[in-house]
Amino acid sequence: MNKYESLKQAASAYRADEPMKNHTSFQVGGPADIFLEPENEEEFARLVGICLDENIPFYVLGNGSNLLVRDGGYRGAVICTKKLHGIDIDGNTLTVHAGDSLKDTAAAAQAAGLTGLEFASGIPGSAGGGIRMNAGAYDGEMKDVVESVRVLDENGQIVEIPAEDLNFSYRHSLLQERPIWMLSARVALAPGDPESIQAKMDDLNGRRADKQPLEYPSAGSTFRRPQGYFAGKLVQDSGFQGVRVGGAQVSEKHAGFVINAGDATATDILTLIGNIQAQVKKQFGVDMRTEVIVIGEDPAQKS
Repeated sequence: MNKYESLKQAASAYRADEPMKNHTSFQVGGPADIFLEPENEEEFARLVGICLDENIPFYVLGNGSNLLVRDGGYRGAVICTKKLHGIDIDGNTLTVHAGDSLKDTAAAAQAAGLTGLEFASGIPGSAGGGIRMNAGAYDGEMKDVVESVRVLDENGQIVEIPAEDLNFSYRHSLLQERPIWMLSARVALAPGDPESIQAKMDDLNGRRADKQPLEYPSAGSTFRRPQGYFAGKLVQDSGFQGVRVGGAQVSEKHAGFVINAGDATATDILTLIGNIQAQVKKQFGVDMRTEVIVIGEDPAQKS
């Protein structure tokens, strides 16, 4: 019996050997053995449960904006949350689902005259991924607005976790510590003037476009901010701005971004990242941790 037969029978639809370059903002990556896009929370829970029960490796994917899949692909199931969406507004509180984009969530808040999410309007990720990694920009972070999160736990139970128990810190939350997966979250905002909110969003997004290489595929900021330093400045000072490995390049516009400058492979990107890490460590004694999540296998490992 095919190891994925139970998933195929439980899924409303599936795709075998799905190229992950079609589902990541880097636009690179080999195929996942099976790609699943559940229609609702019940199907999502069912698929996760099968993976856990049958020891099938799986990865829960949102917008793929912070993910690099190696060229050999992923030996397991990728479960995409994009269809788990719907933004509800009750007073000053938004309920947002895992598959909602942060851009759409910020736009819904603006339309309702609610302020506090302007910083997120240009972050390309999903709400699920953004809360999991405590995404932030321009002095705002998801921890500033999240009130509680509904999750599916490893026992198949749906529980609500208040913000104070989510262990939020820089690019981190409880969702990285335990096998739990966000279904929805409550976001607490404040009343504001829609025009003023829109003006702030326009200003932040204009600043982002001026400073960041948005015209190229990337996963956003490649490196976490080392304590006491700026990642982009370290990359620049180590002589890597504009440097290429194959189709991967350190952006000439902002050294904190490794971009797909054309036909890059995941190996190109990872080699360039590794070269930067080694040189920054040698010159400055600083460990450069990536914000980018890396999964999958090198081509030689693919069975």
